[in-house]
Amino acid sequence: MSTAGRDASPAASRLLARKSVADFEADIAQRGGLKRTLGKWHLTALGVGATIGAGIFATTGTAIVGDALRPGAGPAVVFSFFLTAVACGFAALCYAEFAAMVPVAGSAYTYAYAALGEFVAWIIGWDLIIEYAVGNIGVAIGWAGYFRELINHFGLDLPPWLATDYRSAHDAFVQAAGSTAAAADPVTRYLAAAWAHAPHVFGLPFIVNLPAVAVVLVITVILVIGIKESANANNAMVLLKVGIILFFIAVGIFLIRPGNWTNPELGGFAPNGVSGIGAAAAIIFFAYIGFDAVSTAAEETKDPGRDMPFGIVMSLFVTTLLYIAISIVMTGIAPWKQLGTAEPMITALQYAHGPPGLLNFSRLIISLGAVLAMGSVLLVFQLGQPRIFFSMSRDGLLPPFLSKVHPKYRTPYVGTILTGIFVAFFAAFANIAEVVDLTNIGTLFAFVLVSIGVIVLRRTDPGRHRPFRVPWVPITPLISIVACIYLMVELPSITWIRFGVWLVIGLVLYFAYGYRNSALHRGVAPGVVDASNS
Repeated sequence: MSTAGRDASPAASRLLARKSVADFEADIAQRGGLKRTLGKWHLTALGVGATIGAGIFATTGTAIVGDALRPGAGPAVVFSFFLTAVACGFAALCYAEFAAMVPVAGSAYTYAYAALGEFVAWIIGWDLIIEYAVGNIGVAIGWAGYFRELINHFGLDLPPWLATDYRSAHDAFVQAAGSTAAAADPVTRYLAAAWAHAPHVFGLPFIVNLPAVAVVLVITVILVIGIKESANANNAMVLLKVGIILFFIAVGIFLIRPGNWTNPELGGFAPNGVSGIGAAAAIIFFAYIGFDAVSTAAEETKDPGRDMPFGIVMSLFVTTLLYIAISIVMTGIAPWKQLGTAEPMITALQYAHGPPGLLNFSRLIISLGAVLAMGSVLLVFQLGQPRIFFSMSRDGLLPPFLSKVHPKYRTPYVGTILTGIFVAFFAAFANIAEVVDLTNIGTLFAFVLVSIGVIVLRRTDPGRHRPFRVPWVPITPLISIVACIYLMVELPSITWIRFGVWLVIGLVLYFAYGYRNSALHRGVAPGVVDASNS
């Protein structure tokens, strides 16, 4: 097998040099891999656990009603869910082929290394930090909000300055001071109290989202202990939250008023037409992020060739059915213009016509469901990020301590702990609005590169055994690429700017460290493929 990446190689050749699939397999055999304990239903539960969470519980309201940057879909949000599911479905097939063929930790990063070369692999590895770590910051913040709602049902509460972020508290304080109507709003009043009553440190209000920090740290400890224990905990949370979602659907069916779907005073079924449906699809993509997290556990799967495709596709199928049912019920029991909150299902029940006792009990159950749902999302995303660090470190692109495996638990504990600290720190102070769109564009970009990788590797390594094959290549991957780019275009321009800045930072780090320390270029990794000869 030819070699590449020596010091004498041209710079372009070094950037495009690939690791073969055989090289990944030899690397695992030489260094030792992670413990294989997961089956197809574990993987399906991981996918459902990652997917059903902050998106369906928090961002659906914005998709239905819209905001200052985009129109809402109204009741036609059901088509937005379907549109996004189709885009994710084609991408899922591409992920399934790679996950079965390259059953090692690292997800899209590993696939890009095998198909498109080290430079693209670095870009996608850096990009995946947006999906897992940055996305988890938003999930932790959303979890904290539903946790406050849940404990309020039992007459408990936290001081406002221990349950929100600095920016939200400041903005609410300014709004309350300038408007009587804003001051009367209970949410604004609560957040403004955080600013007014917070203790001061060095002359500044000390405001921290304590529940968000606490849940991240607890999940980090669970993940250090072991992947099997983590998967079992996730399985329990998945069963509970799916049951609660089915409860909402069952109760809501009897509360539907068809006039809410077609009311001409509200603009009818699709008040903003195709533009509203497309804009909503780009938002609710956040509700689908997670099925690809299954692929990060490929190195810990008993039979990846069979179980990986099953887990990825089945988790997407299950969540799509639930999402479509939820959107139909939600917009049927309440006027869609009232649903633009961070808790749209609870809001829908507040506007529903039915027995007050049943509605109050239902709101309690949904609050509990949101806490469980987001908790399982946090678990799976916290599982995924360290495994990407693990693979990048094993390839020399990140420092070696990130690929250390715990001697007892056989988990990448250093990366797990550092990820937990990173997410907990920013969850303590960040605003959820700052991370959702960035997470969406980063994940869609990863989907595009994985789809391109399927086409490239079919040409450069056609004889490789593929336990699962994407049908109709290159048509299927091309549809995935076009669909994902369409959703990216629907995102606000400020999101593109932030994404560009993030990529520039990643490029600086690559050329400062990864390019110099790559195991591939130092001749450490066996089976290197020279892209220039492919």
